[in-house]
Amino acid sequence: MIKMQVIGHLGKDCVVNTVNGKNVINFTVAHSEKYKDSQGVLQEKTIWVDCAYWTDRTAVAPYLQKGTQVYVEGQPEARSFQRNDGTPGSSLSLRVREVQLLGSKNDRNTGGGSSYQQNSSASSSSGSSTPAPNEITEPVDDLPF
Repeated sequence: MIKMQVIGHLGKDCVVNTVNGKNVINFTVAHSEKYKDSQGVLQEKTIWVDCAYWTDRTAVAPYLQKGTQVYVEGQPEARSFQRNDGTPGSSLSLRVREVQLLGSKNDRNTGGGSSYQQNSSASSSSGSSTPAPNEITEPVDDLPF
């Protein structure tokens, strides 16, 4: 098995389709790297990865918007094709097994974590209705089994 991991920003909003009764979320991730060439000039190289996430968990789709930073992992596929003008071309696609939201272009933080996690932690720390851990007097029984 070959596994590829990509961290990058979405180039446009995702599209949810149904193919043969199965849901697929299609999106494109841009991964950019900066480097110095042999003359010492700073260069930037961007690789675009077409992603297909075959899943019933389409609830993540509204969060996969243009500019959102994501981590995707899956099986890569390289494709060769001929352009309309007759020149050869190639593309890199990924059959996604896991997707993780890292943030959006509007986030001030460049650290990890999705916007949802940052918002939920901010609201719980500012609210006074949640007691401190040492103030809990009843046992909490929310185990899923």
